[in-house]
Amino acid sequence: MIIADLHIHSKYSRATSRQLSFENLAKYARIKGLDLLGTGDFTHPEYFKEIKKLKEKDGIYYYNGFPFIITGEVSLIYNQLRGRRVHLVLLVPSIEVAEKINAYLDTIGRRDYDGRPIFKLSCIEFTKKMMEISKDIEIICAHAWTPWFGIFGSKSGFDSLAEAFGEQIENIHAIETGLSSSPDMNWRIKELDRFAILSFSDSHSFWPWRLGREATIFDIDKNNLSYDKIISAIRQNKIEGTIEVDPAYGIYHWDGHRNCNFSCSSGETKKLNGICPVCSEPLTIGVESRVEDLAEKERGEGYKTDNGKKFYKILPLHEIISLFTGLGLSAKANWEIYNELIKKFGNEFNILLSISKEEMLKNEVKDKLIELIIKNRNGKIKVKPGYDGIYGIAVVEEQQKLF
Repeated sequence: MIIADLHIHSKYSRATSRQLSFENLAKYARIKGLDLLGTGDFTHPEYFKEIKKLKEKDGIYYYNGFPFIITGEVSLIYNQLRGRRVHLVLLVPSIEVAEKINAYLDTIGRRDYDGRPIFKLSCIEFTKKMMEISKDIEIICAHAWTPWFGIFGSKSGFDSLAEAFGEQIENIHAIETGLSSSPDMNWRIKELDRFAILSFSDSHSFWPWRLGREATIFDIDKNNLSYDKIISAIRQNKIEGTIEVDPAYGIYHWDGHRNCNFSCSSGETKKLNGICPVCSEPLTIGVESRVEDLAEKERGEGYKTDNGKKFYKILPLHEIISLFTGLGLSAKANWEIYNELIKKFGNEFNILLSISKEEMLKNEVKDKLIELIIKNRNGKIKVKPGYDGIYGIAVVEEQQKLF
């Protein structure tokens, strides 16, 4: 098995850590328990120079022995009946193919101002051109449900993949859940039955509470890894499963207005006719409501498709330690606890998913922290839902009944 996070960004993207580097990515990926990363941002000229220094074998690019796939994200902003804004993730088989993509993009716009460049192209036009360059390019709908840039987004998305991609739909094989949705929410959409439901972090830093917070599990030998095997698993929908945060943790799960300090569930939004009770303007409609709008009537909450993959719903370990200490995520005391746990148990995913209560007791982990880790593993940590760009908040036990 390998755990992969194939949607990340570099220091050349807006609102990202200036310390993002292959050195830090490889270091913290190992600490997290990840086995494969996307490079992110291959379209940026300066970052592409760094990517080209990596050592290649079978379409996998290595930094100090850690494997990467060439990846990037583009923003398509265009008109198709109305204004559309769609983000797509690209997986690329080689430096040579990446160079061809970049050469094409240079004919229609700039790549040097941001790691996630913007182009005035439709999903149909873009996909057609990518397939002309190489059939081995994989195009994935990024954070598919987010309001502003998701393929199904309430603000500028579509009601179906067929509407978005037209005759190019045959070249689309997967969507990314995004932080604000989980696979079971996506199973309610009949059109998605034949697509792989993937999860990646869209991380803007290398810190372990961001990197790998969502990831996809592939049944592939990490010692016999290749680009072709990853792409084949995606296209045949033969992934093993995914790792997710509670979708309430995502920044667009519920509806609301951050400036009004108001949020609500999809049911409450209907009662309000979509209008904010604070400012009387339309609410920013989040993912939960959008799924309800597009879901088949016969596919209620809890529906599972026949080919639905296993998924783990867990919060990052720093979130759990923060609940234990009552301190902010990056507090020194939290890092001390985190580093000690990694020293004892190897990596974060091992702690979150595998290490038994007995083993933790044997290694003198505090009882209350063990309890929180096990609750997290069993999906028993409640989260106050995020909305309108604000992250959801894990709550302590005495607050749990409120949500």
